[in-house]
Amino acid sequence: MNLQQLLASLTPDIYHSLKRAVELGKWPDGNRLTQAQRELCMQAVIAYEHKNLPQDTHTGYIPPEPHSFCGSDHEHEDHDKPIKWVE
Repeated sequence: MNLQQLLASLTPDIYHSLKRAVELGKWPDGNRLTQAQRELCMQAVIAYEHKNLPQDTHTGYIPPEPHSFCGSDHEHEDHDKPIKWVE
């Protein structure tokens, strides 16, 4: 079984178990995850979320904020303004 087949076989229960193991740093039986295991579990969690969950529910998702400009709104209507370099 290659990595893609393994990731395709992840179920919601396995996903939740892997996510919990990463969060706690240990397996359900109490054994600690090695750094390599933690990294692989996190990669599997991210891959599962990317394939099966909406973007706003992904681990580490930060919602975009509306952009606010400095100065007044009409200053930004002219996008062809030359840049003034300060020396």
